Amino acid sequence: MPDFEEILWLDGTAQASLILSGEILTQELIEAAIRRIEERNPALNAIVTPMFEEARRTANSALEGPFAGVPYLLKDLGGVYNGVKLTSGSRLLKDFVSDHDSELVVRLKRAGLVILGKTNTPEFGLMPTTEPLLFGPCHNPWRDDVTCGGSSGGSAAAVAAGMTPMAHANDGGGSIRIPASCCGLFGLKPTRGRITHAPDRGASPGGFAGSHAVTRSVRDSAALLDATAGPAPGDPYFPPSPERPYREEVGADPGKLRIGFSRTVAGEDALHGDCIAAVEDAASLCADLGHEVEEAEPAFDRNGLMDAFTVVFIAGLSSGLDALAESDGLDFVLERIEPLTHALYDRAVTFTVSEYLTAEQTIHKQSREIAAFYEDYDIWLTPTLGEPPVPLGTFEFTPGSDPMETIHRALKFVPFTPICNATGQPAMSVPLFWNDEGLPIGAHFVAEYGNESLLFRLARQLEQSRPWDQRRPPE
Repeated sequence: MPDFEEILWLDGTAQASLILSGEILTQELIEAAIRRIEERNPALNAIVTPMFEEARRTANSALEGPFAGVPYLLKDLGGVYNGVKLTSGSRLLKDFVSDHDSELVVRLKRAGLVILGKTNTPEFGLMPTTEPLLFGPCHNPWRDDVTCGGSSGGSAAAVAAGMTPMAHANDGGGSIRIPASCCGLFGLKPTRGRITHAPDRGASPGGFAGSHAVTRSVRDSAALLDATAGPAPGDPYFPPSPERPYREEVGADPGKLRIGFSRTVAGEDALHGDCIAAVEDAASLCADLGHEVEEAEPAFDRNGLMDAFTVVFIAGLSSGLDALAESDGLDFVLERIEPLTHALYDRAVTFTVSEYLTAEQTIHKQSREIAAFYEDYDIWLTPTLGEPPVPLGTFEFTPGSDPMETIHRALKFVPFTPICNATGQPAMSVPLFWNDEGLPIGAHFVAEYGNESLLFRLARQLEQSRPWDQRRPPE
């Protein structure tokens, strides 16, 4: 009799192989995953919309693709699945049901994945923690009083707890990499435009957001990107195509890389000592692997870039809320959103068109400054976060206070990840370090625009040298 308690801890590639060989049945694996969700989710609050009956119907159908029969989860933000709720973590949309599949979901289905449910997310993905008023906080499997990260926190908590081997995530300011770091997973944000937003959007404001997944293994991330990448007609961004499938990069020699690493943030308070230790440890590991490593970082105006990023980010929020108000009225919308969201909307509507366009031009200018770094280096290495996973409630907003204080507190927690959303570069959080309290702290590797292939080659080398697949949070 197969040991599904252990099989559920395998990565998706291994699970698919067991199904293909006939050693296990898809229906057996899906039932085992459902049982684990029913056991673990009440304490974690990672999955907010179960899709078990839909999953059982899918499991009983003929499945093909690289992940045929493997359980998967969709984030309840951007995970557009026909006939299923899509709340975006907001009370405003608590009853909204999608009437179509997004192109990404079409591709996930084509890859053979069986979708078991939707995962918890902060309202509209605004915060780097997952504590929406609609569903309540999602807890970190490593320690239940600290954040699992955000905005893809529910997906990361579910994968870390062994519910599924990987789960959908998206990233507009770090929302793949932040929860990957907090939950001890591999999280890669692809290059801008690598995965289409069709049919509903061309791109997010500023082109910041991209979709992919949080995974246990590097090879799953690569194979999943092979299955989902590529443009749809009319997409505004189309990065250069890879020379070969990403799966073939896993295990390929990355060569001797020139890596510049950062352990400080110019103009900011010092990073937490555990995060400095994590990046120093990653730099040392890279040097041991034969890479050329030195302390170095791009020369750019960080404060100017972050200020411009914030303008475009919250202007995008106001645009989305205005679109919802067209059908229901602005008062209806504002009465149902969270106090922080309301306060940010009020701030955003004061921006002029000139301020918005100036912010865009600032981002473009600073992106060119950062791109120049890659004339001398292949990789920029930083901590993923400025602090270990912080206590739940850290980013709680007091109505009537300045919402920008909450934004600035969030940026202290995530001093590096939004940079890559502004520039469009691919970046990954790799789980190489756990602190003395047993909490994971990711190392953040950034490559030049369009070069996910290099990240996958380096990631597999790190995974082989410092395996993390046997690390499991306490049950």
